[in-house]
Amino acid sequence: MTVPVPSGVTAGIAVYDRRSGQLVQRHNEDHRFRSASVVKLLIVLDYLWDRAPEYDLPDADRDRLDAMLRSSDDDAASHYWDELGGAALVDRMVKRLGLTHTAGPPATHPGFWGYVAITAADTIRIYRYLLEEAPAPVREYVMDLLRRATRHGTDGFDQYFGIASAFPGEFSIKQGWSGFLGASGYGSDRAKPQDTGLDLRSDALHTTGTVGPDDRAIVALYTLHPAGTPYEQAYADVTRMTEALTVPGVPERR
Repeated sequence: MTVPVPSGVTAGIAVYDRRSGQLVQRHNEDHRFRSASVVKLLIVLDYLWDRAPEYDLPDADRDRLDAMLRSSDDDAASHYWDELGGAALVDRMVKRLGLTHTAGPPATHPGFWGYVAITAADTIRIYRYLLEEAPAPVREYVMDLLRRATRHGTDGFDQYFGIASAFPGEFSIKQGWSGFLGASGYGSDRAKPQDTGLDLRSDALHTTGTVGPDDRAIVALYTLHPAGTPYEQAYADVTRMTEALTVPGVPERR
């Protein structure tokens, strides 16, 4: 099925069927986008990496991680970005997971965690690690939070676009938004330099996660919209694009 990418929008798409072990849909899957809040997946995995076997988390960290993953809280992400060494955590996770096109933010903006470069294909690899390789306590903890994502982020933005609106039944999500009027900062929406090799000026809206029983399908859809696009328009466009994806285990819409 052809995905209706609106004029002026750049999209990167990857859909992976865990049953067949194949990518069933792809488009610009290795195109680099700024991650916005999707990088929070790497943040939590780096935080948990050396905590085996107990994975005993202080209450304060449980509260922060809950807010960071369920409600995309930026204060929590900034806290761990600083605590875990900034771009060094990205470098560690790239090596651990075998990511091929993910990199830290531009050298000119080292504290901007939302400027981490990522691709749809690497996002599939992150979710595959979570579902297929991560220790059971890590998988259960992180996926439980992603399955219980709140309707709104702590910044007030409705994060039920894309996967959360397109598919009935079981899903998990980690969304990302950046650049829209009113979007919070914390390294994702501040001054946008013009030439870093990564588009930091267009408005970004990303939907990633899993769909169906037993997380059968992994979906990653990254989009860039012309600067000044209303959030509601991008929200609707991304949801329409997501509805058009070929997603195993989900009945085709007529």
